[in-house]
Amino acid sequence: MAVVMAYVNEGFIISSAIVMAFGWYFIRRRNVDVHRRLMLTGSVLAALFFITYVLKTVIFGDTTFGGPSKWKVPYQVFLQAHSMLATVAAVFGIITLTFAFRSRFGSHRKIGPWTTSIWFVTAVTGFAVFLLLYVVFPQGEPANVFRAWLGN
Repeated sequence: MAVVMAYVNEGFIISSAIVMAFGWYFIRRRNVDVHRRLMLTGSVLAALFFITYVLKTVIFGDTTFGGPSKWKVPYQVFLQAHSMLATVAAVFGIITLTFAFRSRFGSHRKIGPWTTSIWFVTAVTGFAVFLLLYVVFPQGEPANVFRAWLGN
């Protein structure tokens, strides 16, 4: 069941990135209504990713890296960079949405491209983590989130 939830998580985050890419496309063409709907949809998909990721972690634990030991340290560095970037993207996302909801569109326009760019990088690095944990190498043992993140 944990693997199924991992695929569901990945589906949410990739869908979020795709929808946000279309949202960015439409705002570049000055279609504010479509942009708003797509970005809100992308934000909901990102929130669903976060909720299901937390549920998976609480219920099953996090998956440790099951690949070759020579890849363990590079993987952990990559995972930690991804995790920090995801945190930055989430904070920027909340700020960007807040500016939009408060009709502070000047500030929204300044931070929005940064937020979306960071989100795209986060989605791509998250997909790489997913591939390394569930597709490329054998799945590692489940562990609490801190043990999996630190690589112990």
